[in-house]
Amino acid sequence: MLQLQGVLSVESGYMGGHIDQPTYEQVCTGTTGHVEVVRVEFDPAIITYRDVLEVYFTAHDPTTLNRQGNDVGTQYRSVIFTLNGQRNIAEEVVASLTQEKVFNAPIVTAIEPAGIFWKAEGYHQNYYANNPRQPYCMMAVAPKVAKIRAKFANRLKQP
Repeated sequence: MLQLQGVLSVESGYMGGHIDQPTYEQVCTGTTGHVEVVRVEFDPAIITYRDVLEVYFTAHDPTTLNRQGNDVGTQYRSVIFTLNGQRNIAEEVVASLTQEKVFNAPIVTAIEPAGIFWKAEGYHQNYYANNPRQPYCMMAVAPKVAKIRAKFANRLKQP
């Protein structure tokens, strides 16, 4: 996502749980209540929140409860954590996608107020860029990256 014009930073982390400073190992147990999330800082004069959500729904399957591909558990639930009036926009986007029948199953994405963001460990940051040959990246991430690059080619930053 950092490759899109207007995206200033992207950080991997955890949100929505009940313990402070969770580790990846703790979150993976599914007992902390946290979700693996990405915090995106963007310039709304260049890319809108609605545009960011469009990218999210291009790469993310919002129809599977507590699952993303082969990753299963509450830490993989589909959720959008919102700030400062973003909830209405997120609800409008979900309603539009539902009305247009973009997906073959109902959208189960929860929309919740943002809580404390806990930054993930350093090795989780820029994971795909740093591990493109890792099997998970090749099988799960690369197709999503290719889909985003194709759909939003005109919005990519120039090298």
